[in-house]
Amino acid sequence: MTLLLRILRFPLTRLVIAVSALGGAWYAVQSLLLATGAIPEIGDATASPHLSSIATLVAFVLAYVLYVRVVEWRPARELSIRGAPLELGAGAFVGAGLFTLTIVSIWAAGCYAVTGIEGARAAAPALSLALGSGVAEEILVRGVIFRITEEGLGTWLALVISSLLFGLAHAANPHASVVSALAVALEAGVLLAAAFVLTRRLWLAIGLHFAWNFVQGGVFGVAVSGHEIGGLLKGRLSGPAILSGGPFGAEASVFAVAYCLAAGVFLLYQAHGMGRFVPPPWRRRPAPGGGRKRGEGA
Repeated sequence: MTLLLRILRFPLTRLVIAVSALGGAWYAVQSLLLATGAIPEIGDATASPHLSSIATLVAFVLAYVLYVRVVEWRPARELSIRGAPLELGAGAFVGAGLFTLTIVSIWAAGCYAVTGIEGARAAAPALSLALGSGVAEEILVRGVIFRITEEGLGTWLALVISSLLFGLAHAANPHASVVSALAVALEAGVLLAAAFVLTRRLWLAIGLHFAWNFVQGGVFGVAVSGHEIGGLLKGRLSGPAILSGGPFGAEASVFAVAYCLAAGVFLLYQAHGMGRFVPPPWRRRPAPGGGRKRGEGA
């Protein structure tokens, strides 16, 4: 193997290339939407949530598939359509159930109330935004950051690093705090990475992410990571932030952390039992032929 090829295949090199490819695709789409007047400024999807979300989704999928083909020399099996509907549906079912359980618990604690009904039309933007963010963020965080870091450092370290980065990425959102960023890292960072480890595909994680966001804002009408979107119901959170999540939304609630973290630990337990964990470099045994088997040991 030539030196150039070794450098190209080094995990950190591939991380930089992959993130750059996705970032470039996002900026190109945003620039095009801005030039056509569809959005008022780069990164603002509120004026055209449907077009912006779908365009971002398509750009991320194409950029990721192209990166995998050109740099990693393989098909993007983690986005294979075969079996996708079942995994996507299962993820959506669990994600919707987890948030419903969260909001019911917040309501039982006296911290959530329905103040009106907006109707199905009001939920449409939340549907598009949840779909776009679900696909784009899972490709970036689990498909690129977690997966490539895992190849270099093993599952446990990749889980910690990707979860912390995911929480940190939400620290700039409206009404964010150290508590809300840590909550996102623990509940979503762990759960979504666990979904990828279990299936070695992105569809289960995408379904979870999409349904959690949509049911949160599009159904129960509360802020999604600090962003007020609007939905079928008009909801109000009140009371102690530790219970309600405060202005950041229910994601910062102790109920959300408890339920999602428990689900994530369960998925990790299942994945570990199936031998899906990748050991750190110092615990890897060379497979026949000089390589290593993915998921060997833990």
